[in-house]
Amino acid sequence: MQIELTAGTVEYTDTGGPGPVVVFVHGLLMDGSLWDGPVAALPGHRCVVPTLPLGAHRKPMRPGADLSLPGIARLLTEFLEGLDLREVTLVGVDTGGALVQLLMADGVARVSRVVLASCDAFDNFPPGLTGKTLFLTGKLSPGLFGVFMQQMRLRAVRRLPIAFGRLTKRGDAVAARWIRPLLGDAGIRRDTVRVLREFAAAPGILVAVAERLPAFDRPALVAWAREDRVMPPEHGERLTALLPKGKLALVDDSYTLLPLDQPEEFARLVREFTTA
Repeated sequence: MQIELTAGTVEYTDTGGPGPVVVFVHGLLMDGSLWDGPVAALPGHRCVVPTLPLGAHRKPMRPGADLSLPGIARLLTEFLEGLDLREVTLVGVDTGGALVQLLMADGVARVSRVVLASCDAFDNFPPGLTGKTLFLTGKLSPGLFGVFMQQMRLRAVRRLPIAFGRLTKRGDAVAARWIRPLLGDAGIRRDTVRVLREFAAAPGILVAVAERLPAFDRPALVAWAREDRVMPPEHGERLTALLPKGKLALVDDSYTLLPLDQPEEFARLVREFTTA
């Protein structure tokens, strides 16, 4: 399925059904397939999964589209409005969690509760060696960026700490698919370089957002990987302490991408949180 928004065409999946509405938000250089495992384990929920213009999307955005972090957060809000989704549980991991924080800070009315899973927060933006390397590559022209990213075809390169090696223990096959759109489409490479440059131009944005999070008075689950080496576990504790209705859950045997490394456990946490 797809929907036309001001920035361009956004593809998404929607399981339908009358259950609790959960919208899942992926991270940088990822697409909606990140969430396939948890969605399959939540048959009683209506799971809506957009693929946002974060580098693994398949349809280039319109020239001039706002691809800054706030711009993509507004695109996510427009997506909720376009599908008329209400009483939404908004779930984000990695950069997706940063986008969720921006919506929390703005008090988006359609969101009734949130799940922040191991994500960018506070001064950890860009996050870890992976994020810093990506932001540096954004200084390249789209053509040279594509040449650089050709290396990601190799599993040995994808498993490096500067790539996906510290993001997932078990999800390399999925990560290999995420890079295909930008390798094959000049428009996607253009979008991705713009995203990286816009993100790099606002290094303190999540510090400012964190100051506004205590005003978010709706239920919030903070789910963090104990072994995370990109998103510090103490950031999960700090986020929980900021949120009036925050609850912390630590997950074993996983890196940052909980939906890939522990899909069943992550789905269980979401199920219990949304049906409590």
